[in-house]
Amino acid sequence: MSAPAAPAPRTDTGDPIVTSGLTKRFGRQLAVDDVDLVVPAGATYGFLGPNGSGKTTTIRMLLDLIRPTAGSHRLFGLPMPQSSRAVLKRVGALVEGPAFHPYLSGRSNLIRLDAADRSADPRTSDRRVDAALDRVGLLGAAGKKYRAYSLGMRQRLALAAALLMPRDLLVLDEPTNGLDPQGTREVRHLIADLAAEGVTVLISSHLLSEVQQLCTHVGVMHAGRLITQGPIDDLSVSAVQTVRVQTDRPAEAAAVLTRLGLSGVATDASAATAELGGVAVPEIVPALVGADVSVLGFSVTAPSLEEIYVELTGEGFDVSG
Repeated sequence: MSAPAAPAPRTDTGDPIVTSGLTKRFGRQLAVDDVDLVVPAGATYGFLGPNGSGKTTTIRMLLDLIRPTAGSHRLFGLPMPQSSRAVLKRVGALVEGPAFHPYLSGRSNLIRLDAADRSADPRTSDRRVDAALDRVGLLGAAGKKYRAYSLGMRQRLALAAALLMPRDLLVLDEPTNGLDPQGTREVRHLIADLAAEGVTVLISSHLLSEVQQLCTHVGVMHAGRLITQGPIDDLSVSAVQTVRVQTDRPAEAAAVLTRLGLSGVATDASAATAELGGVAVPEIVPALVGADVSVLGFSVTAPSLEEIYVELTGEGFDVSG
């Protein structure tokens, strides 16, 4: 499958994130190579790739934590880093895991963070902190010292820190890292709720199932390059779809599929399968029935994100890499 072309960056718009040729070198190592990223307003954008593919380095450049070697980017249509002071207060972020004072409680850590935000009203600090803790399910453990928190609780506290103030954009680097299955489901629900409220969310993840469940858009990183991006439904449609016809006459069904122009036709004891290509789905079953082939079942399946990734890169998705 050929990679769908990544759309050209639209630097004249107010899209929450637009990059142009974003590049980062560390000595001789090219960590991020000429990335043109577009995150539309209101999207839940899955920034997908194995560990080491350049996702976190890209995010650190977006948030002005490190400067690019080449290229540029805009947040909400404003050039960075010139507009950092005006723009970054609209952004909540969780990058490379949480970092808090170990001898303070969860609540005390958040109070300190809230006090450092010049845009926050100190008169309503307690209310904001408790609301953020409650939203991530930590209100009951708010008085517990951070050093006694589990990895999952620390991740939740970092999410609470990102939610202390209303945000137009959330940038979350591996937000379910360290969470148990229940915690993972709760974070997914939280992200879905935020997206429903109109918050744009960029989720960096190496978990393909997580991106497939949560995201409206996806960008796929490989070896420092953005190899494709766009609405996740478009990515699935552009990939090779498979037709499966369950029948007691698989050889005859295969002949009909071949005659219609489907490719990769194969049979087993109870079905014929083929790659759909450009053939219109509504044409297939009538053609089978017209050839006296009994159709006991019919399905068209799109490949999973993992299968798409393998087709785009020629490599397996090594989550430990």
